[in-house]
Amino acid sequence: MVPVGSVLFVLETAAAGAPATHAPAAAAPVRELVGAAAAPAARPAARPVGIDDSKVLAVPSARRVARELGISLSEVAGSGRNGVVRRADVEGFAKSRTAAPKPAATQAPVTGVAAAAPRAPAAPLSFAPGERETRIPFRGVRRKIAEAMVRSKFTAPHFTVVEEVDVTDLVKLREQAKSFAEGTGVKVTYMPFIMKAVALGLAKFPMLNAHLDEAAGEIVRYAYVNLGIAMDTDQGLIVPVLKEVQSKGILQLAAELADLAERTRLGKVKPEELKGSTFSITNAGNIGGTLATPIINFPDVAILGVHRLMKKPGVVETPQGDRIEVRQYMNFSVSVDHRLADGADGARFLVYLKKLLEAPGLLAL
Repeated sequence: MVPVGSVLFVLETAAAGAPATHAPAAAAPVRELVGAAAAPAARPAARPVGIDDSKVLAVPSARRVARELGISLSEVAGSGRNGVVRRADVEGFAKSRTAAPKPAATQAPVTGVAAAAPRAPAAPLSFAPGERETRIPFRGVRRKIAEAMVRSKFTAPHFTVVEEVDVTDLVKLREQAKSFAEGTGVKVTYMPFIMKAVALGLAKFPMLNAHLDEAAGEIVRYAYVNLGIAMDTDQGLIVPVLKEVQSKGILQLAAELADLAERTRLGKVKPEELKGSTFSITNAGNIGGTLATPIINFPDVAILGVHRLMKKPGVVETPQGDRIEVRQYMNFSVSVDHRLADGADGARFLVYLKKLLEAPGLLAL
């Protein structure tokens, strides 16, 4: 184990025909020693990392973006705990640098090895205005959604697992629950049953009910379940959070979900009700679509996609043998952050969810 920033070795290079000179003070600390070695002339030179960069406290994603954009971390002010530089700090610095034109620098003479120019940020797309187009300012909720989706997709490596679930018995139970709750004014949908099954599944597979604290270098697992429920509104996709789901019954979840959904649609949801999710669910089944690969609601580890209810022929096992009858099915897909969980974890979670929803009486246990 070597402290970060320590010089591991000094690589001396010289122009053709010239004797090598010793210049250890100008050498850059080597960051990565894994992988096959290649001749220096066979690959483009990387942006040198100054000694100041190695001393700067920064999360790995911030260092990566800084390398890609040719930014020295020593120039970036950190907004994280104890001044840690986060990815957003680097991106913000890059935007401000792009906005403020710099005077042209005099090109330094290069001898021996060609110097690699830092990669410039991609130019933003621009379209000429026309008479038959409508221009809507890209800001507010729509812009926040875009920023959250990009951050999630480019920070967490996603993988998705899909399972087909026979929900015939769940459909019957939900009809009974609707009749039972008619006098209480509570509208019972399929979501409270799914939410309860998710809470039980997360108790069994806690690696999906977690966050990654990058600054501290720790995985945080939760002993409670706060479900973010993605909702389609006139303002765009909003994800209010229903808290402590593990301790609530089906009818209580139905009542709280209906209230939360109504206030979200009316724009009356409280700011604190949009924070603190440990897992999320997105349900577009009432609109359509048989399958999707949802984007994780960062910084959650996973998100469950709930898809359209379909009638299909299915094979039913009976004491007299197998028979084919009309059954009701839903597809469920779970997208998972592969940094914190593996494919087997996502598959086992979905299989457990399938077991609960195909025999929904188990939810009472």
